[in-house]
Amino acid sequence: MTPKDSKSKKKIVPAHKKRDPSRKYQSRSKRQPPAPKEPMLFQRVNFKWMFIGIGFILLGLLLMYGGSMPSPDVWDESLIYSHRRITIAPMLMLIGFGLQIYAIFKK
Repeated sequence: MTPKDSKSKKKIVPAHKKRDPSRKYQSRSKRQPPAPKEPMLFQRVNFKWMFIGIGFILLGLLLMYGGSMPSPDVWDESLIYSHRRITIAPMLMLIGFGLQIYAIFKK
């Protein structure tokens, strides 16, 4: 054999290995199980407290709504400076924000 003949021979490499039919399903059993999912940051209880807090905030905003005068010529302090708008609504909103903070930090 001359060096020229050895260069002319090409090595044939199969593109993929042929599988043994008896080992057809074995590769599936060797697969790694899916990685465990990380636990959610908030649990169901946290979301419950968050929605209750949002309800308090929306109720407070709803109670503050309004205050327009029935007639532009008449000034009625009881409509604008009512106990509902000055005291109750802000307290409900603060309770709602407090519940939001509680829901975030609760484990």
